[in-house]
Amino acid sequence: MGTSTTYTENELVSLLKSRDSRAFGYLYDNYSASLYAVIAQLVDDMEIANDVLQEVFINIWRKIESYDPVKGRLFTWMLNIARNASIDTLRSKSFQNTQKNQPLQEKNEWIERGKTTSVDIDSIGLKKVVNRLKKEYRVLIDLAYFRGYTHEEIAEIENIPLGTVKTRIRSALIQLRDYLK
Repeated sequence: MGTSTTYTENELVSLLKSRDSRAFGYLYDNYSASLYAVIAQLVDDMEIANDVLQEVFINIWRKIESYDPVKGRLFTWMLNIARNASIDTLRSKSFQNTQKNQPLQEKNEWIERGKTTSVDIDSIGLKKVVNRLKKEYRVLIDLAYFRGYTHEEIAEIENIPLGTVKTRIRSALIQLRDYLK
């Protein structure tokens, strides 16, 4: 039987910064399902979601030097990379063009397949923590982080000033960070 290696967050970050491939394998094995769940919530197409997941891990490998533990946990940093990569994919011209060129029946099959096989974000507990926020914060976090809207779009949807949106999201993130400590 093989031995199971575990790392503390600091050890893992240190090994990743020194380009240890075993640590990267550990990172993938332990975090890919959670990151995929977040990606799949935004990207309905499973094939594209898998491509985004690959891109996320490449970005993590390339950008690990920019991770700052003072600003947050490693998982939160990776979650932001996954979310941003998903949103970038959805906004890309090539993705928009492929969506326009799909027959309606094929798009419906993707939606149905995605609903039956994607991992629900509740399974990693993020929705539970977000539900602890005040309603005014919870709505904004849902729109920004789970649905991929920009701050400007949220201001328009909620009919509140852009500055208010930014302030409330920042306050909500601070509260979430406190809840997760």
